[in-house]
Amino acid sequence: MTPTTSTTRLTVAQALVRFLSAQYSERDGVRQRLIGATWGIFGHGNVAGLGQALIEYAADMPYHQGRNEQSMVHAAVGYARQSNRLSTHAVTTSIGPGATNLVTGAALATINHLPVLLLPGDIFATRVADPVLQQLEVPYAGDVSVNDSLRPVSRYFDRITRPEALIPAALQAMRVLTDPVETGAVTLALPQDVQAEAYDWPEEFFAERTWVVRRPGADPTELAEAVRAIRAARRPLLIAGGGVHHSRAEEILAEFAEATGIPVASTQAGKGSLRHDHPQDVGGVGHTGTATANELARQADLVIGVGTRYTDFTTASGTLFTGDGVRFLNLNIAPYDGHKLAGLPLVADAGRGLAELTQSLGMHAHRVTDTYVDEYTLDKERWEQRVDACYEADEPDIRPTQSQVLGALDALVDESDVIINAAGSLPGDLHKLWRARSRDQYHLEYGYSCMGYEIPAAIGVKMAAPERNVWALVGDGTYLMMPTEIVTAVQEGIAIKILLVQNHGYASIGGLSEETGGERFGTAYRFPSDDGTYTGAPLPLDLAANAASLGMRVLRAKTVRDLRTALAEARAADTPTCVYVETETADTVSGPPPAQAWWDVPVAETATRASAVKARELYERHVSTRRRHL
Repeated sequence: MTPTTSTTRLTVAQALVRFLSAQYSERDGVRQRLIGATWGIFGHGNVAGLGQALIEYAADMPYHQGRNEQSMVHAAVGYARQSNRLSTHAVTTSIGPGATNLVTGAALATINHLPVLLLPGDIFATRVADPVLQQLEVPYAGDVSVNDSLRPVSRYFDRITRPEALIPAALQAMRVLTDPVETGAVTLALPQDVQAEAYDWPEEFFAERTWVVRRPGADPTELAEAVRAIRAARRPLLIAGGGVHHSRAEEILAEFAEATGIPVASTQAGKGSLRHDHPQDVGGVGHTGTATANELARQADLVIGVGTRYTDFTTASGTLFTGDGVRFLNLNIAPYDGHKLAGLPLVADAGRGLAELTQSLGMHAHRVTDTYVDEYTLDKERWEQRVDACYEADEPDIRPTQSQVLGALDALVDESDVIINAAGSLPGDLHKLWRARSRDQYHLEYGYSCMGYEIPAAIGVKMAAPERNVWALVGDGTYLMMPTEIVTAVQEGIAIKILLVQNHGYASIGGLSEETGGERFGTAYRFPSDDGTYTGAPLPLDLAANAASLGMRVLRAKTVRDLRTALAEARAADTPTCVYVETETADTVSGPPPAQAWWDVPVAETATRASAVKARELYERHVSTRRRHL
């Protein structure tokens, strides 16, 4: 006889919530909840399904109320990154605009390899009510809904059209969320009728499961080839990407760098892999990098990429690595990234791979020359002097520059603070100037560079690390995109700090527009003028008043002196607090050194305006230096 399997009758939504509450991840012997909470905004597509289920199992699955579906994903992603990708949140929405608002957040999560579980409502699987409110009718395909827009930005997608289909789909979803190569946004689309449908579930489905996050080691042949390449190099440079942080490989990276003397540059995602004052740290690399790191990159004969995707900002659009015979060695857990730039692949977990490299090289058997170390050490000292000059404010009673704003914050924080940013002119300034004091202090989302990420991400980070001071650095353009989660921070007493910088427009794109012949068109927050351009008087915006109207405590700073006082007061606050400061306008520079490497933004090939003609001439000179590494 076949043994009887005990079952429990639950709705699909109830079964899913109960299943999620029993999932755990484990790495290096440390175990934690995989889905720590669920964010939700309810509508007709999920209110009676997942909404009811979250009440039913409120003791097992914490719930957080959001104000915007995209920002809920950002909060979940911030939580996941701060949790080293070992724990994340789920996000539920209704059908229609609630579901499509997830797309931007899903793309951000997937591009940055950060896990998040998306649970959008969907149209009736039974088609008994067709079309329903907010349904997109597709004449050529009856099984398509707006949720299909999430397919290309999800690492796993399934539509649960029958109750029993939830079992394999839910298991696959957990597999992808905990896979260090595949992880990103995972979408389970849930038709609203199926959510409420009951089914007899096997009790085994709800048993606790622990998903072990792998740390694969290197293939012996690849490791031997990597060791030979390093031993043969005279001017090696290591580029630390986000994979160093995901692997928690910072300590072994420091050991490797100290043993070999190889300088370490960092991408936006990898900054902080070494402390700013570590002897081998040479700062950011690429378009927004330091002169020290970029000059080393130009002369390197071996580039060791660890956990990096080699985006165009890192490679200066293919113009940075110009040394004769330069080769690439790519230590990456993802084979796709390990083979980039025709490099030698070393497919492994970053921490385990670095440990194996260090052991194979011998702790004292291989080291770069003292001359090379002296060279980059002196160059780094010169760059630090430039940083000091940017941060310095000789006149404390005048309005600060943006770099002086960062200097005031730099002088205040310690290694326990977390700095969050994503878009605008701040990422470039931070990559060049910020002195990262801990492995997770520097939280830049630059894979998608999504305006509006900072405030909700700060909420997620603070949830994951309530003992930390968490700062969202926000320009006026980003703030206007998505300020609404201030209400969530106030509602739940999440004491994030917002540093709101007002420069009256899109400063970063304004500068780029000028460089590429666009003459800053449409980048300033001003009234329109008679010629159709926005060059009139500045708009009478009061973003500080707006933040205050959403319930946040706001401290206004007019001068450098005011700013220092306000930042210290905000840091000591135990309630959500915003520091508002007005800096230079969008048509002026932000203060730090200009770009130390090029970035390819194609310029009009033909034009009558002198600015565009001149920009095209410069563009063609840069393009001529591009190199394909084959």
